Amino acid sequence: MSTSEIDQLIQLLSKLPGLGSRSARRATLFLIKHRESLLMPLANAMSAAAENVKTCGQCGNLDTLDPCSVCIDPARDKKTICVVEDVSDLWALERAGVFSGQYQVLGGTLSALDGVGPEDLKVDPLLNRLSDETVEEVILALNATVDGQTTAHYLTERIEDTNPTLTVSHLAHGVPVGGELDYLDDGTLATALKSRRSHA
Repeated sequence: MSTSEIDQLIQLLSKLPGLGSRSARRATLFLIKHRESLLMPLANAMSAAAENVKTCGQCGNLDTLDPCSVCIDPARDKKTICVVEDVSDLWALERAGVFSGQYQVLGGTLSALDGVGPEDLKVDPLLNRLSDETVEEVILALNATVDGQTTAHYLTERIEDTNPTLTVSHLAHGVPVGGELDYLDDGTLATALKSRRSHA
């Protein structure tokens, strides 16, 4: 492997989230030292992923199938659609094993600052799915940011205009499990107080 090839690998790795140039150099050296057991299998896996992974035409998930394995799973609850900002959010919910319905990936959130409008998101595919009479609830599982809440408000209005009989719910926000009040920011504390409920 020539120096130019090593440099190219370092540059490419440094573009990954969480990897700066120093971490990329360490990762490159580790990969080269473990060429047979890691570098070659990784290269093959990346090539196969680039060739076979596609975006689900129904929900926006990434899979080798279209529709994806989640959409075609007969055990999934067809009455509930969970709307998420990105595929990583979908994967997080699947990893937690707490949701058994369908998904819709928006592909981002509304942001006037970044010039992201409704036409840049997968809003129409979501609204088209809501014409299905089996859908009863839409869960807006968006991040608790200004852009996330703006998007949730916009989607709530569009969903109610499209199908007024649907239930639109939002994820609860507030004190995380295991969280200590002294370490929470003011916004989280305020939201937790506003969202309080009676002790069952």
